Amino acid sequence: MAATASLGYTGIMNIAVPQRLTVDEFLAWSSRQEKGRYELQDGRVIMQQSQNVGHLKAKGRIFTLVQAAIERAGLPFYVFPDGATVRIASKTAYEPDALVAPLPMPDDSSLEISNPVIVVEVLSPSSIKHDLIDKLAGYFQVPSIVHYLVLDPEEKVIIWHRRASSSAIEPPVKLATGNLRLDPPGLEIDVANVFA
Repeated sequence: MAATASLGYTGIMNIAVPQRLTVDEFLAWSSRQEKGRYELQDGRVIMQQSQNVGHLKAKGRIFTLVQAAIERAGLPFYVFPDGATVRIASKTAYEPDALVAPLPMPDDSSLEISNPVIVVEVLSPSSIKHDLIDKLAGYFQVPSIVHYLVLDPEEKVIIWHRRASSSAIEPPVKLATGNLRLDPPGLEIDVANVFA
């Protein structure tokens, strides 16, 4: 990895990456990139790894199931697939594999979602520690987030983290079958269908 110290940039796969950014600087920088997915951790740009078919299937299934659950219940919420940024702190921002937030939707030019209620990440071998430790702590810094779902395509389970109060996080629950009721917003999904 080549570095040009005088400019404060580091090269990642032929892409000039600034070494330390705020979230606002990161959003401006990432919107100019021709390809790739990025997150920001403590001011450092992290390029997302390529995703295998199992990862992609799990992302697609959870998006479809949550969207159907929202429509079935007639909830004033929307679901987005990956691509929307969630600001965690001044120098940290994540891009979950899916999220649910209340209506109205932000305008079409927005790059971030400020008030998600549910965020979803799909585990991959390269992201286990980041998803289960860093992102767990990070997502629950966002006051609106009540549920953090981690999908494990290998084990075919959902690890459900839930905010019990304004500060307390309940112990995680692993689910392979049964109905998962997420309240708020009041939607329900069949866990087995996520990995069908």
